[in-house]
Formats: sequence, structure tokens, C-alpha cells
Amino acid sequence: MNLKNRFFLAAILLIASISLAAEQKSGDKATVAASTFSLYDIAKNIASDTAETFMILPFGVDAHSYEPTPKDMIKISRSDLVLYSGAGLEPWIDGFEFKNRAVDVSRYVELIELGKDKHKHDHDDHHHDRVDPHYWQDPHNMMLAAERITEELIALFPKNREFYMKNRESYIAMLKNLDKDYKEQLSSCQLDTIIVNHNAFSYLANRYSFHTKALSGLSPEAEPSAKSMIKLVKFIKEHRVETIFFEKFANEKTIKSIAEEAGVSYDVLQPLGNITADEAKEKLSYEDIMRRNLQKISKALKCR
Repeated sequence: MNLKNRFFLAAILLIASISLAAEQKSGDKATVAASTFSLYDIAKNIASDTAETFMILPFGVDAHSYEPTPKDMIKISRSDLVLYSGAGLEPWIDGFEFKNRAVDVSRYVELIELGKDKHKHDHDDHHHDRVDPHYWQDPHNMMLAAERITEELIALFPKNREFYMKNRESYIAMLKNLDKDYKEQLSSCQLDTIIVNHNAFSYLANRYSFHTKALSGLSPEAEPSAKSMIKLVKFIKEHRVETIFFEKFANEKTIKSIAEEAGVSYDVLQPLGNITADEAKEKLSYEDIMRRNLQKISKALKCR
């Protein structure tokens, strides 16, 4: 980076810092930053109004490709508690300097190793290039994350311990009911595989004993090959699949062309790394979106 560019970046950071400082004077609450919508949903429900909880990702931005602006970087670094998803989901985390407490939540959940069906519970070393980062799709992992986030909030605000414990119990009770409904509705189905545009639903499939076939890999931006598209159309026809799924953060053109070629319908399935601006306006929660997904999956698998 030349001297001119360095000066320009320093000026941007200074302006952003002054702007942020002015914003912070308007309120004296501690700030909790969450890198994904699912972590935000946990923290917001447990902390309630005892902290200013905000989501790092702007609505409608894919978690895989997000890059923080200088102003974002300052706000994140100064937060009293930063909760990030981990498992390689946020490349921008590498080398990031946090002024206060930052927690890699993936260290406290059960991860699926790529190429394997079994879970790996790892609190120490994480091989980010060998695990699926979409762990929040499993309500059991959300319970583990809620437990850890509660501990972090109690450490930050010890006087609110009872309040956080009560909120945690309510949140986990919701997740248990969600888990129960998924098990019941997906227990007896004619089909056993859903078709998705990218591989974000392995945890859900593993938890509730169905399969997924993805057009691309772990990133929605990955470009599928012509061969994989032909194989997918053949699979859809042979297995009498009636609905295939895409997500609003990815280009749906390819999945729609496959649906047209195979003569089937298509619908949106929400991977919950982030939500859209419209979903935010509806004030949808993790539970709301998971229940919408359940109805769509149940229909696609022809469950009774």
C-alpha cells in the first residue's frame, strides 16, 4: 500500500471513529455484537434490553462474502462482547483485533466434518477447512450456543444473572418444542432427499434423518458445472421430486432453469446465516423462519 492510500485509509478510520464516538455518547449501555442472525437471535432474547445487541451483517448480505467497512470495524472492535460464528464462516475475522471479549461460538457446538456423517465436538483445535460452518441449522447446537452466550452475558453483567438464566430457560424451551415438531412432522415421508442450491442444510438433514443434494458447495457463490446440473436433473426425474429450493442470497437463475428443465416447482429455503430486509421488517425470529422452513421441507418430502 503506497503512502497516499495509507493516508486515505487513516483518514477514513479517523472520521469513522469520531462518528462512532458521537453515537456512543447517546447511550451508556454495553454493546453485544453478533456476526450472524442466529447468534443475534440468541443474544437479543437472553440479554433483552440490558444491552445494545446488534448484528454485524447488514440485512440481505451473505455471511460468506461480507467484508466490514472501516466504521463497522471500529464498532465491532469496541463492542463489550463480540459473538462470531467461527468454523471458517467469517474470513474477515483472521487478524482482527478486538479490544474486549470475543467468542468463537463454533468451539462450543457439535460440528460436522466434511465428508463424514458423524459429529465432532471440539473445544480446542478447529480445522476450519474441514468442517461445515452452518451448525445453527440444528436446534441442539442452538441450545449449546445459548448456554455459552448466557455464560458470557453473566460474566459481563453479574447482577443480571437470574434474569439471563430465566431468559435462557425460555429460549431453550422454545428450541426443544421446535426440535419436537421437526421430528414429528418429518417422521413419516414418501421422499428422503431435498434439492438445494448450496450445501447449507446438512445439520438439519443429519438431525432429522433426511438427505440433501446441493447444486454447489458450502458457498452460495460457487458455480456449478454443467455435468452436476445434468446429474441433478436426472436425479429429480428419477426420484419424482416435485419441489427444489434456492435462497435469496444466491443467484436463483440456475436453480430456476433446472426446475424448468425437470418440470418441477421451486421455492425459497432460508439458511438463517442472515435474513433479508423484508424479513427484518416482518420482525421474524429464528423460530419463525425455522417453522416456515419446516412446512416447506415437509411438503417437499411428501410427509404425512
